Amino acid sequence: MDAPALITQTVKEALLHKALLREAVWTHLHISGLALGIAAIIGMPLGFACSRYQSASHGVGMAFNTLRAIPGLALLAFLIPILGTGMLPTVVALIILALPSILLNTMAGFRQVGPLPLETARGLGLSVSQAFMRVEVPVALPYLLTGLRVACVEVISGATLAAFIGGGGLGTLIVNGLNTYNIPLLLIGALPIAGMALAIELGFNRLIRHTTRYQSC
Repeated sequence: MDAPALITQTVKEALLHKALLREAVWTHLHISGLALGIAAIIGMPLGFACSRYQSASHGVGMAFNTLRAIPGLALLAFLIPILGTGMLPTVVALIILALPSILLNTMAGFRQVGPLPLETARGLGLSVSQAFMRVEVPVALPYLLTGLRVACVEVISGATLAAFIGGGGLGTLIVNGLNTYNIPLLLIGALPIAGMALAIELGFNRLIRHTTRYQSC
């Protein structure tokens, strides 16, 4: 099938499965958003705490770096006997997938704040909470956003694994397309994922550039 015919057939397939595609996109975003939210709630405070306590940071950093080496399918295989199938093990696997980037970048970001800026802030009469919001967070923010950017792309891509255990999402269209050798059906599952990943990458890069615009001045 040549490119124009493939494009035409893909558009027809998308229109034919419009309701299914809409539901798959919503499920994919729901799974991804839930996993990212929980990972951020866990990873950012833990990363901040590790930046404060050097004795704990080395061990925690090594442990979360090790998690990066575990493939998503291997995580699912481990979780299925414990949590069963469906959305729950997928969300847990995606949380584990997202945590290293969020935690390690949070830790690195807050470590960039040296003692001198904090002492200066205290000397100017800022309280601990004010110094945190006005000095530490602005310095660490590019690192926090970088961690979220990487985690978002990983989770959006990794959420396709939900299809293998009945969790739904765009991965279902990809798997069905592969099983039936229906390339247009595969594409209407794969293209939205690629589009979301690209939009996240571009959006976060623009936001990071904005936050670092005045830091070198």
